[in-house]
Amino acid sequence: MKKYLFVLLVAFSFSAVAQEQLLEGVIASKMTMSSESPEVQAQLAMIGDINSVTYFKDNKTRTEVNNPMTGEAINIIDSEAKKMLVMMNNPMAGGKQYAVKDITQPSEEDLKGMTITKGDETKNILGYVCNVYHVVMSKDGVTMTMDIFSTEKINAVNQQTTTFSDEFKGFPMYMKMTMNQMGMDIIMINEVTEVKEEIVDVAKFNMTPLEGYKKVDKIQGM
Repeated sequence: MKKYLFVLLVAFSFSAVAQEQLLEGVIASKMTMSSESPEVQAQLAMIGDINSVTYFKDNKTRTEVNNPMTGEAINIIDSEAKKMLVMMNNPMAGGKQYAVKDITQPSEEDLKGMTITKGDETKNILGYVCNVYHVVMSKDGVTMTMDIFSTEKINAVNQQTTTFSDEFKGFPMYMKMTMNQMGMDIIMINEVTEVKEEIVDVAKFNMTPLEGYKKVDKIQGM
C-alpha cells in the first residue's frame, strides 16, 4: 500500500509541475514528411527528418532549423514589438537571405478560406494536457488540413499559427498537416520531443540580421 501511494504521489507531482505556466525554456521538435506517391516519397526521403530547437523567454521566441538538404533557418519573433525576423541560408535557393515581417492581427482577407474548429479530444503530451483544433486552409487552389494539439501552459509563439484567428489558443505540441498538390497528398507531422525549463540568454532574441545576409522583400513560407 505504501509503495502504491508513493507511485501515485510521484505521478501527481510530475503532472502538477508540468501543468504550471512555463515562461522560459527550450523546446525540441521533429518534422517528418511522407507521401503515397513513390516518386514524391523518394524525394522526401532524401530530405529526411527536420529537427528544430525553439528558445522562448519574455514573449520572445527563436527557432533554429538545420537540415543538410534544406539548409539553415533562424526565425525570431518578438511578440511585444510585433516583429518577425527570418534568416535563411540555403545555397540551392539564393544563399544567405533575411526578411523582416510585421506581426499584425489577421485581416478578413487573411482569414478567407480558413476555418478553425476546437474539438473535444485532448491528449497528454510530455505531461501537458493539449486540446485539439481542426484547421482547414484553402489558398491558390491548394487545400491544407491540420489537426493540432496545443497547450496553453507554454508561453511561446509558433510561426505557423501567427496568422490564425483568436479562436486558436496555445503552443502546438503536435501538428498533422495534409496538403494536396497536383492530385498527390503530402503528410507532414511536427511533434515536440522535449521541453526543458532553463534560463535562456536574452542575446538569442537579437533582431539584428547576421553578417553576410542579404535583405529580400519576402522569403518563401513567410
